Amino acid sequence: MRSLCVFCGSSPGADPGYGRAAVATGKEIARRGLTLVYGGAKVGLMGLVADAALDAGGEVIGVLPEALSRKEIAHTGLTRLEVVGSMHERKARMAELSDGFIALPGGAGTLEEVFEIWTWGQLGFHGKPVGFLNIAGYYDGLARFLDHTVDQAFVKPVHRQMLTFADHPETLIDALAAYAPPVAEKWLERFEL
Repeated sequence: MRSLCVFCGSSPGADPGYGRAAVATGKEIARRGLTLVYGGAKVGLMGLVADAALDAGGEVIGVLPEALSRKEIAHTGLTRLEVVGSMHERKARMAELSDGFIALPGGAGTLEEVFEIWTWGQLGFHGKPVGFLNIAGYYDGLARFLDHTVDQAFVKPVHRQMLTFADHPETLIDALAAYAPPVAEKWLERFEL
């Protein structure tokens, strides 16, 4: 693993622990000599994780859609900032640059990004690890819901197991580094289309 993508909120959130976790994550990524790939903004948890990695001597690549860049939220102190045409291009480029993915606390954008990456993994488009940094129980409800999707036969257990949940950046990054993608057929493969 050479690079990790972090999806997270453009808000700092209500709990100061979220910000501390973003800083710890950025520092840990840099300490391990990994490149941080993220959404390119200077605000919220996004700015905190980037600044922490930079302060620790790490390389940080931001990928930001042009429309958001014009709103003056672009982080101008990164190792490299790539401005792309759309949110779709942003996600594709972040996936291309990254060897693994971490979701810190965030809102709709964070969830959409991490679920798309997970879906691509289920479909066999990549074999990269995906994890949630579950600070102060932020993702407890989501983990329970994902277990429910398995119980209701919408997600295979092997695909649910593709998602790692951990409370500390070090533990999560260790788990992502040890990840081996599953070999499992999707239901669609049973049908000739």
